[in-house]
Amino acid sequence: MASFVDRVVLHVSGGTGGHGCVSVHSEKFKPLGGPDGGKGGDGGSVTFRVSDQTTTLLDFHHAPHRRGGNGQPGMGDWRDGKDGNSLILEVPDGTVIKDRDGNVLADLVGIGTEYIAAAGGQGGLGNNALSSLKRKAPGFALLGIAGTEADIVLELKSIADIALVGFPSAGKSSLIASMSAARPKIADYPFTTLIPNLGVVQAGDVRFTMADVPGLIEGASEGKGLGHNFLRHVERCAAIVHVLDCAALEADRDPITDLAIIERELDQYDVDMSFAGTDGDVVPLNARPRLIALNKVDSPDGRDMAGFVKADLEARGYRVFEVSAASHEGLKQLGFAMAEIVMAARKALSDAPAKVTPVVLRPRAVNESSFTIHREERNLSPLFRVRGEKPERWVEQTDFQNEEAIGYLADRLAKAGVEKELFRIGATPGDTVVIGGDNGMVFDWEPTMMGGAEHLAAPRGTDLRLLDLGDRPTRSQKRQEQQERRDAKAAARAELETERKAGIWTELSDNRTTSEAHSIAAELAAEGESDDTGAAQN
Repeated sequence: MASFVDRVVLHVSGGTGGHGCVSVHSEKFKPLGGPDGGKGGDGGSVTFRVSDQTTTLLDFHHAPHRRGGNGQPGMGDWRDGKDGNSLILEVPDGTVIKDRDGNVLADLVGIGTEYIAAAGGQGGLGNNALSSLKRKAPGFALLGIAGTEADIVLELKSIADIALVGFPSAGKSSLIASMSAARPKIADYPFTTLIPNLGVVQAGDVRFTMADVPGLIEGASEGKGLGHNFLRHVERCAAIVHVLDCAALEADRDPITDLAIIERELDQYDVDMSFAGTDGDVVPLNARPRLIALNKVDSPDGRDMAGFVKADLEARGYRVFEVSAASHEGLKQLGFAMAEIVMAARKALSDAPAKVTPVVLRPRAVNESSFTIHREERNLSPLFRVRGEKPERWVEQTDFQNEEAIGYLADRLAKAGVEKELFRIGATPGDTVVIGGDNGMVFDWEPTMMGGAEHLAAPRGTDLRLLDLGDRPTRSQKRQEQQERRDAKAAARAELETERKAGIWTELSDNRTTSEAHSIAAELAAEGESDDTGAAQN
């Protein structure tokens, strides 16, 4: 079973907000005391926090799904629902949070540093908060919305000052065990070290941390061996120490060849933005200070090999130390050289001006809309997609089983200018309108839901504009009916004009009395034909 995990994939989601409450206050001698429905509680968030009590991501490996608590619904008597419990996850110092595409979301360095990975959903307002002078007793409340969800990657990058790199069995673990109190696993076979080891070294007044990276081999940058998986632990180090085996038993190996292979693998490794120098730029691994430790000089063959290659390495500009983890030879000099580099790096970091990203406030322009509408084609028919934070949130908060809530949504959209913009870009009644993405709410747009529901006298929970919504004629049907009435009126006028010219209406006949003539005139006037009636009587 794994005991050290430095990379995990997590699915985090915030809790859902509680629904608002619909309630009317009632007590003795005061049966209708007004709306008193409370607000729903907000959902809990998922937060990562750096802790000094955690050194691995093992807990997340066994439980990769984490979710915040849901908010409780509101209640009557002006009682708000309880907020959901936020989930605080402790991670080691140096944890990097990325999305599935590899983009860095947060670099958690320093005890107590926090990052909210998934925010909880907002609780819905109760009818008490929705009441106004014009809408005194709302019969609806807003629903709570779901929290955000995300698939994230956690990567642990050790916080160390010095990194030891080298081939398997070069003696890196023995070197850490000799220079610090760390006790890594040591054996006489390759790939003994399966996890990065950290050790604290004291050199005079300087204390620094040294990391042992599992052995690198040729092709590590392409995924061979173990080193590629653990090179991320080197990214934060200020310097690199090449541990070269001077007593290797393989005939095709020597310190010069090993160094060339390791340098080539470090060159091919891409350091991401998780490590940045004092100037804010990413420093490649091979561009950092490097020391060379010729290990295992306690054996005769090792000492001879070290003496043979030391001059060549120093000619290339390296600082070379002949050391032995077994006899502790040369370790003091190597430790002070490491401390010198660490102190220089720390001084450069402290002297550099703090990089503070200025906060730029960009208020929204007066004529800038909070939504966008794009025309699309679906099944050879136009489709208008409305995108925007507010319209999408309003749709999610609406209870579509409540007519008054739908009317309130229509008022909000009309006030925001959605209907006006649909008219402007050429939408016609009956066109399909989608608010949101692929899973958005779909409407058959009929621009008859104008604002002003608070002026409509209707029972709570209903909206006069939605009564018998399925039987309401469309705008084209209303226009056709209006045209038919106009045609009928025009035909009636033509008939009356024909009778007048024929002399039928010149005088009243014997069978018609004056009262009958007045009643006919009154009927025609009721239909808006008073002018024609007057002409007929004349």
